[in-house]
Amino acid sequence: MLSRVLKSVSLLLALGGVVSIPLALSAQDAAKPAAKTAASDSPSKWDIFAGYSYLAPHATVDSTLPNGTVEPIAFKAEEHGSVESLARYFNNFIGWQVDSGQHDRYVDTQNGSDPGSSNSGLLTFQTGPIFRYPTGDITPWAHGMVGIGELEGPLHQDYKWGPTLTVGGGVDYETPWFNHHLAIRLFEVDYEYLHVNYGPANYANGAYNAGGRANLDGTRLATGLVYHIGTIAPPPPVTLACAASPATVFPGEPVTVTATAGNLNPKLNVIYSWSGDGVTGNGTTATVATASLAPGAYTVKCGIKEGKKGKEGLKPWETADATASYTVKQFEPPTVSCSASPSTIKPGEGATVTATGLSPQNRPLTYSYSAQAGTITGSGATASFSSTGAPTGAVGITCNVTDDKGQTATGNTSVTITAPYVAPAPHTQALCTITFDKDKKRPTRVDNEAKACLDEVALDLQKQSDAKAVVVGTSDAKEKAKTAKEEKLALKHKHVKVEDAAAQRAVNTKEYLVTEKGIDASRVSVATSTEDGQKVEDYLVPAGASFTADVAGTTTVDETAVKPQVRKPLAARSHKKHAAKPAAK
Repeated sequence: MLSRVLKSVSLLLALGGVVSIPLALSAQDAAKPAAKTAASDSPSKWDIFAGYSYLAPHATVDSTLPNGTVEPIAFKAEEHGSVESLARYFNNFIGWQVDSGQHDRYVDTQNGSDPGSSNSGLLTFQTGPIFRYPTGDITPWAHGMVGIGELEGPLHQDYKWGPTLTVGGGVDYETPWFNHHLAIRLFEVDYEYLHVNYGPANYANGAYNAGGRANLDGTRLATGLVYHIGTIAPPPPVTLACAASPATVFPGEPVTVTATAGNLNPKLNVIYSWSGDGVTGNGTTATVATASLAPGAYTVKCGIKEGKKGKEGLKPWETADATASYTVKQFEPPTVSCSASPSTIKPGEGATVTATGLSPQNRPLTYSYSAQAGTITGSGATASFSSTGAPTGAVGITCNVTDDKGQTATGNTSVTITAPYVAPAPHTQALCTITFDKDKKRPTRVDNEAKACLDEVALDLQKQSDAKAVVVGTSDAKEKAKTAKEEKLALKHKHVKVEDAAAQRAVNTKEYLVTEKGIDASRVSVATSTEDGQKVEDYLVPAGASFTADVAGTTTVDETAVKPQVRKPLAARSHKKHAAKPAAK
């Protein structure tokens, strides 16, 4: 009867454990709960396990057969088994366990092939420490137990009790089912030892007992389901926050501090504490007297304890502390604005300076004034400024205000003293530029294209009768090299003529203005520049302007050494007539 019951229970638990494994693995992808609490975050306090077990014993019993022969009879594997256990954990890792196991090797003598063979069974009750290491979804564990067991012999020896010893461990997989209360024991592997004395062979109740001693040691394999109850984690700690209102006050203004607690247990007593300069508190609120406090930042400390009356705060999660800050301000300093009327005066004139002071706490104010130049007099909200002796330009004026606490403020304004109008000094003006790079045979000749530019120069001189003109000639690198070479030869050979193309262009340009446009020669000066190019730049120098100050890098041409060239057209080119060739015969 026991064998049939064990077989049914074992098959049911085995089926449940096997089916649960793929369901648990697929649940992670299909269900994906929104919030999962890992086993390592909040391990269980109680674990209840039930599952299928397989026992592989390694033992023999020297049994006395009915004919008097003594033979060692081996225990065979007991395929039909179940294991149940209850574990109580004291912290995250250590607990105590009670365990019960039932195993049976059932042989159907009506349909089986070996009637009368080994038909042993085992029932154990054990207890001992258990150790675990929660790591998220996987929890490995180990245990060691002692107890008693009832073992049936392999040759139908009667059930006998004996001491047991079991050492082993396994791995549990934490599932999200039942709000993470259900786990799957992927495997449990135990070494199990049992000693039983069947006594001498005898007949009892019409049955034969083969007797003998059994020292059974074997391997117990199990799998199944684990249900978690409770949690090792302590209750949420008490929280406390304190706030001061208002956060900023002047001396004498009151401050109220309020404490707000969280995660309180309504069944426990609560005590609040307060400390700080001028702080008096009762319950969740405290007040601060600020009249005697100096300006600055202050902190109020608040605390809370909960627990049974007279035992408040004995556990770490039953206490909390917080702080609240407030500031005692100094009386605000005054402010002042300053203005002058009129703001622009002539030398020797005066202006009225007005100061507008303001104290946020209506403190009495006194005024004073200072000026960067000139003189200023006054002691009230207005003062008089005199510009006598002050230079022209802006003169800075400062208005000062002081309250009865010695706090000061300043404001600034200015009075501008104007000077008589002085016309700006005239400067040289650049006019047009003429070029000489088109006539390759006469590169210094003023051609017809230059007339438009020079006509404008002449017109400007006619409009400004007191103005003068300066024409500045330049030459290119090839011409400069030629001139330098001629100057070097002239040092040795006096007959060598030095030609300065830049000076010649400037002199020829002046000649055009004098002879063609009728400009007085004394109003036109000639010069050269080191710039590169075949050109003449024309400048208008108004009366009072300095050409050499306005245009740097020019050299005056010695007009006694460089004479103007006559503007002659090129001679007509002659062409020879060729006789016609005789026709070919």
